[in-house]
Amino acid sequence: MDTSVAAPEVAPTVTLEVKPMILTERAVAQVKEVMTEQKLDGHYLTVRVVPAGCSGLGYDLNLVKETKEGDIVWTQDGVMVATDVLSTQYLKGTQVDYVKTDTSAGFKFENPNAKSSCGCGSSFSA
Repeated sequence: MDTSVAAPEVAPTVTLEVKPMILTERAVAQVKEVMTEQKLDGHYLTVRVVPAGCSGLGYDLNLVKETKEGDIVWTQDGVMVATDVLSTQYLKGTQVDYVKTDTSAGFKFENPNAKSSCGCGSSFSA
């Protein structure tokens, strides 16, 4: 009698050739620098759209060892990037830059899907 239990079905990770979003040269360099400093070789940059801020949606960036089931993954200039299917619809056509000034530094999102954004630039509505 076979008593094995079938594994639950989960959506496989999808690898894309066409990127839902683009990292600028500066953004790629910053991600690589952080990964080197923190010894995170082989990690993925995850970019997700999450509920946040006064405009309703925000961006969540993390460096993770493994992607989640069903994530969409691609590689850009040696950086492995992952996002979920829901975020892809909001990120389509977005360019992510790394901007550094005398008083601040951070990733800046130029999102053609954003209908409005808050004054501080940390959230958007679509």
